[in-house]
Amino acid sequence: MSAAPQITVTIPDTAPFSPEQRSWLSGFFSASVAAMAAEGPPTASNDSAATTADGPVLATNDEAPWHDPSLEPGARMEMAKDRPIAPRLMAAMAQQDCGQCGYNCADYANAIFLHSEERLNLCAPGGKVTARLLKGLAVELNDVNGDKTAADVGAAEGGKSRSVESAQADIVPGTSREAPAVAVFKSRRRLNQEGSAKDTWHVEFDLSKSGVDYVVGDSFGVFPKNNLGLVDQIIAMLGASHLTEVNGRTLRHVLREDVDLGLAPDSLFELFSYISGGKSREKARALAKGEDPDGDAAQLDVLAVLHKFPNVRPHPEAFVDALSPLQPRLYSISSSPNLNLGGLSLTVDAVRYQVNKRRRTGVASTWLADAVEPGEELKVYVQKAHNFALPADLTKPVIMVGPGTGVAPFRAFLQERKASGAPGKNWLFFGHQRSATDFFYRDELDALRKDGVLTRLSLAWSRDAGEKFYVQDRMREVGADLWRWLEEGAHVYVCGDAKRMAKDVEAAMVDIAVAAGKKTTDEAVAFVSQLKKDKRFQLDVY
Repeated sequence: MSAAPQITVTIPDTAPFSPEQRSWLSGFFSASVAAMAAEGPPTASNDSAATTADGPVLATNDEAPWHDPSLEPGARMEMAKDRPIAPRLMAAMAQQDCGQCGYNCADYANAIFLHSEERLNLCAPGGKVTARLLKGLAVELNDVNGDKTAADVGAAEGGKSRSVESAQADIVPGTSREAPAVAVFKSRRRLNQEGSAKDTWHVEFDLSKSGVDYVVGDSFGVFPKNNLGLVDQIIAMLGASHLTEVNGRTLRHVLREDVDLGLAPDSLFELFSYISGGKSREKARALAKGEDPDGDAAQLDVLAVLHKFPNVRPHPEAFVDALSPLQPRLYSISSSPNLNLGGLSLTVDAVRYQVNKRRRTGVASTWLADAVEPGEELKVYVQKAHNFALPADLTKPVIMVGPGTGVAPFRAFLQERKASGAPGKNWLFFGHQRSATDFFYRDELDALRKDGVLTRLSLAWSRDAGEKFYVQDRMREVGADLWRWLEEGAHVYVCGDAKRMAKDVEAAMVDIAVAAGKKTTDEAVAFVSQLKKDKRFQLDVY
């Protein structure tokens, strides 16, 4: 046998590992790739262990046509079906790069592929669909690579790789969901006026003793608590006492702070299938497989499952073990640290809705709006922005499109532009339902206009006239002016709904490039794509 060729694999600095881990992984994959090169190329184009001369094929935004949050999961997986497994893992994500999992989509996929992340349920926007896809892909990954994790292999090689837990010990508190800091809830005030159909709150935190810092564009992670009334209803349905001990704590404490009581996970249906019989067992098995025998799967939160299976009452400890961990929630920061020393604010829509006469609420949003008391301490962290930051050149014009709570980071941007004395022009597109009840931060924006910080404010109200009118409609209406700003080098930012608004705003940008820029449709699409590559068109979507 000929000697294995010398091949060097370098894990990029952007990969979610410490320098020591990257060094070990580079050496490990260099040896692996050299061995595979000596044996010959893989036989299948989508081989889970596929590599190139530069190393294993990792997920990247550069070659990911599925990296579009408006696409359905099935369409994304179809696009990636012939790719190696790391890109397919990425395609299973929600493509929002929201950071709730602690990574962006590509980095989360690569962490699973490289076995430095074992949790498959961290993609909050993707929910159960993403978790199911990742579970299937993880089985395929282990079939090819075996069950050893990077940490296991490192230990066998003389301890060159640290475990994830030991790596986390080096994380500065407040900079990661794995190592939160403690902040103090300061105050809240409702932003909607009487008569609004919405319930939106400006929430303030005191960070002065937390050691947490941030820059505009970052997001703020909070660890919420479940609604106490919901917790007590579940305990009653279980026929248990709130003092029942589970994992060394009371059942009430665990249900309030540790587990997710929202959409029921497959593991809960699996548990019910084990301890029920007859039609209930068949129904629970079907639900665990992602089927929808009664057409109500999308509405089955944990309490609804207990109502659906009234004769099935698992032991509290088994019940808790079948639930998913309660995840932190991320919100766009709506303040600048340079104008709010030691403080931070959020703009939060309280989620309230009704299903079959039962009122339901969002976990973190209503906790912040209704339950947290001033002076109360809570666990928090800052999630650094992925490509969502003001231009380094303070003279560059800035165009911001943020309807509803999407205005949050742009309030921070404007405060920062004021604090820095940036001479560049600033244009905000804001919209909501009604001008009389839903004009968030109206007085502040008026003051910024008088101060010359906010050069232009374009508004769109969807319920004030007979025909609905949105921010993208206003953009088209003033397209010639917007194009002139782009010709001056303006940076464009969009914050808000990923499924429709962001897609509609991008379509408006293309239309403006055609109408005002005199480009063909293909040229206009290429122009907007180039803006993204140049980081002059950035999105913060959810």
